[in-house]
Amino acid sequence: MPRGALISEASTRLLVPESHSVRGPGARTGPVFFNEQMAFNRDVSVMFLRAAPAGVSVADAMSATGSRAVRIANEVPGSRVTANDISPESVEFIEENIRLNGLDNCSASNLDMHALFSGESFEYVDLDPFGSPVPFIHSAIRGCRRKGILAITATDTAPLAGAHAPKCRRRYQCEPLRGYMCHEGGLRILMCNIARELAKFDRGMRPLLSFYADHYFRTYVRVEEGAEAADRSLSSLAYAGMDGATLERSLSPEPDAGHRLGPVWAGPLHDPGHLSRMSPEGMAEPKRCAKMLDLWMGELDSVFLYDMSELSSHTKMSPPKLEDLIDLLGMHGRASKTHVCPTSFKTDLGAADVVSLYREASMRANGGR
Repeated sequence: MPRGALISEASTRLLVPESHSVRGPGARTGPVFFNEQMAFNRDVSVMFLRAAPAGVSVADAMSATGSRAVRIANEVPGSRVTANDISPESVEFIEENIRLNGLDNCSASNLDMHALFSGESFEYVDLDPFGSPVPFIHSAIRGCRRKGILAITATDTAPLAGAHAPKCRRRYQCEPLRGYMCHEGGLRILMCNIARELAKFDRGMRPLLSFYADHYFRTYVRVEEGAEAADRSLSSLAYAGMDGATLERSLSPEPDAGHRLGPVWAGPLHDPGHLSRMSPEGMAEPKRCAKMLDLWMGELDSVFLYDMSELSSHTKMSPPKLEDLIDLLGMHGRASKTHVCPTSFKTDLGAADVVSLYREASMRANGGR
């Protein structure tokens, strides 16, 4: 039995390394990695799979302690889980966590993930590497069965969000979005990359849930088969442009002088039907799960968002309450909060209307000044 600390996460007991990360992206402090802050990420996996058809076969490709795989096996009825990691030290933790929870529907695997997926396929493939998923997406696709689900995490937030643009260009062949749009843009660049990789196999994708949280991006996509599905997904890629003088946002299928950012996934982030079946009951962080489910369900399907600080700087006016502005925007079009930032919102109104209504809301909030 490996030495470590016993913790509980939701209804699952876990043995984890005594020295492990508790916040942020974390750092490798030993041969086996574990991050307590990712409990919410693991909660979402459990909620997601509970809302899927029962009996799904699951591969956690880079499992480390097996925390996600063991929680799925323990908390998702009917699941059949393979917890894989190339590290023998990790497999010791996986086997002990399987034993701790008395599981007969979870097995440990000690393979290079490329070897795992060259010989076996699964209905649900989870890819959560330390850093960028780019080197592993090709193999994950090979390991995903027809009409299966890919769940992919990227923790290389800085390149995707534009803080290290050259690295984003190298890894993702995309120009990142800077400023207030950086996290929405980073998520959509990740999804663009997945769509392009799937297209090489004549496969497309339908996003079921996609989000930014803490220090990472995460997307769950249903794989669709055939060249037509691949072409349909590729048609959802676009280049973004934003005019600093007017705040106008726009998309173009091709790059040009006004549309250089991207390409990004310009299709939906979520599937409302799947979200409606997800429940926070029994999760490790039920309040946060409930809050995020509400945000995802209410969020408009728009590539672009506006931020209150952006509008305050543009108009030189003090911001009103976000809720009051969204109510006012909703009288003229559609508007919603966005999960990527508590001070941002999405709307289907044009920039001129957004600015005009922001001025009106600001004057109301500040007594006409």
